[in-house]
Amino acid sequence: MLKSGLIIGGVMLILAIGGSLITPLCVLCLALLAGVGAGYLAGVFDKPLASGPAAKGGAGAGAIAGVGALLGHLVGGIANAVIIGPEATAELLQQLGLATSADPTTYYAAALGGACCLGLIEVGLMAGLGALGGMLWFRVNGNNELTPTTL
Repeated sequence: MLKSGLIIGGVMLILAIGGSLITPLCVLCLALLAGVGAGYLAGVFDKPLASGPAAKGGAGAGAIAGVGALLGHLVGGIANAVIIGPEATAELLQQLGLATSADPTTYYAAALGGACCLGLIEVGLMAGLGALGGMLWFRVNGNNELTPTTL
C-alpha cells in the first residue's frame, strides 16, 4: 500500500504542478485515473487474499497518492497565481463585465484557498477510486492466486 501510494503520489506531484499551470480542473481528471491506478498497483504489490483487504489497501494507496496530488496542486496553483498576478486577473474580469478589486492579499488568499479545496477533493476522489482499483485487482487477479495449503 505504501509503496504504490508513494509511486503514484510522486507521479501525481509532477503532473499536478504541470496541470495546475494549464488549468486546475485538469488535475481532477488526472486524479480519477491515478486513484484507480494506485489501488490496482497496491493489489499487485500486496496480493491480498480477500476483496475487503484489497479495497482497504487500495483506498490507503489512493489517499497517500492524493496527498502528492494535493501538494502538487498547491505548488502549481501558487505558481500560476504569481505568473498571472492580481492586476492581469482584475483586467480580465473587468473585460468580462465583473466588478473586482485588485487587492493582492485577497487574490493570493483566494488562489491558495481554491488550490487547497481542489486538492482535498482530489484526496477524497483518489482514496475512493483507489478502493475501486483494489477491488478490481482482486476481481481480475486475486481469484487466480494459489491458496496456501497445509500438509
